[in-house]
Amino acid sequence: MPSPTVQVAPSVLSADFARMADEIGRIEGTADWVHLDVMDGHFVPNLTFGLTMVSAVLKATSLPVDCHLMIEDPDRWAIGYAEAGAASVTFHAEAVGAPLRLARAIRDAGARAGLGLNPATPVDGYADLLDAFDLVLVMTVEPGFGGQGFIDAMLAKVRRTRELVGERAIAVQVDGGVDEDTVGRCAEAGADLVVAGSAVFSAGDPADAVRRLRETASAAAGTAWWAS
Repeated sequence: MPSPTVQVAPSVLSADFARMADEIGRIEGTADWVHLDVMDGHFVPNLTFGLTMVSAVLKATSLPVDCHLMIEDPDRWAIGYAEAGAASVTFHAEAVGAPLRLARAIRDAGARAGLGLNPATPVDGYADLLDAFDLVLVMTVEPGFGGQGFIDAMLAKVRRTRELVGERAIAVQVDGGVDEDTVGRCAEAGADLVVAGSAVFSAGDPADAVRRLRETASAAAGTAWWAS
């Protein structure tokens, strides 16, 4: 198996919302995705933006858009993000009523379907459903706010998720507290797609920050247990 390249999806949650197009422009050509955290103030205590902002970002970037929906009733709302043109739409296991039906609808609309797991939610309960998804998102902070500290105990869940995924074409995504100090450990455990907010947009050169994160993560993944 060739050494994996870990993809980086900068989260605009840490960007300047008043200059969103300019901020995304700073990572064009370097980032693999642009990650949008949609929060409704109910499923999580914070409120960010919805479909209107996502649609505006889709017009402002050539990067594929990765939507992370931290919202109640994704069964009703998630499909709209896929229909708008998001390349990937992730909803939370804790909020969805019919995960398989929703994943199928997202795929039918042309997007990748992702399953998000809060820190307290074990991945094993969803092992039989993984073929319905294109990625599994392991939250390494409690969802709702950027800039939180990484929860080291979640590395065991990342590893377990990678074990369950095996060689299937399902991405293992990590989101929360990812920076140059933690990204290597995420990759070693099994992540091949990482979300980073503050580590990118708080840097003097966001594009260089993305490159450093990818290099560190890919080097760690190249010698990791799951890449051999």
